[in-house]
Amino acid sequence: MRRVVFNQKGGVGKSTITCNLAAISAHKGLRTLVVDLDPQGNSTHYLLGDATEDSEDTLAGLFEQTLSFKFSPKKTAEFVHATPFANLSIMPSHPTLEELQGKLESRYKIFKLRDALDELAGDYDAVFIDTPPALNFYTRSALIATRLCLIPFDCDDFSRRALYSLMENVQEIRADHNRDLEVEGIVVNQFQPRASLPQKLVQELIAEGLPIFKTYLSSSIKIRESHEQARPMIHLDPKHKLAQEFMALHEELRQS
Repeated sequence: MRRVVFNQKGGVGKSTITCNLAAISAHKGLRTLVVDLDPQGNSTHYLLGDATEDSEDTLAGLFEQTLSFKFSPKKTAEFVHATPFANLSIMPSHPTLEELQGKLESRYKIFKLRDALDELAGDYDAVFIDTPPALNFYTRSALIATRLCLIPFDCDDFSRRALYSLMENVQEIRADHNRDLEVEGIVVNQFQPRASLPQKLVQELIAEGLPIFKTYLSSSIKIRESHEQARPMIHLDPKHKLAQEFMALHEELRQS
């Protein structure tokens, strides 16, 4: 199953959610792939740590080879890297993705990611795609390549205002390019249960009929340690409250 984690707003936890759900998927024995489409490479750093600098054959190379004819282009599998965690692989990002974007868009390579993932379809049970904080070429490519979309929501009024246009953008991609695309759910992130505003915002979204997952992810300083050590919560501290919340959220995905 392929899922894209998407929000046009930065700082809402896309990479954190992507990598922790993927790590749990792999921990449960599923062959799992993370695709890091964000030129900032946060998911790549999270899962590869210091080995990030040594990564060759990144997504930038995959996209770049689509811009010119080659007699023997590299297979998609050659752009996949193992992580230190069993069953978990990644197609790493690279800063040059930013430079390639205009060329890819002008040459209408919007379906190339879908083609690449189709090539890997038999190799992985679960694919999680991290996206840039913008509705750009890479985000559209991801929405075209997948069926399910997860939307992180970080419990502030700016995020709520952006949520409606974001849902409209997903529906537009669905209508124009991918009729199988659907919003699987909205992930409430950095939730503070004792604060009145988060409670109010989430209840209003539920009342409006938006697909809110039952599991809310808490705000925790522990996630910074997780990032610094390049170890998702399931490996850093599986008994921690946030690790348990990620596992509960993963269970909701499996049932949806």
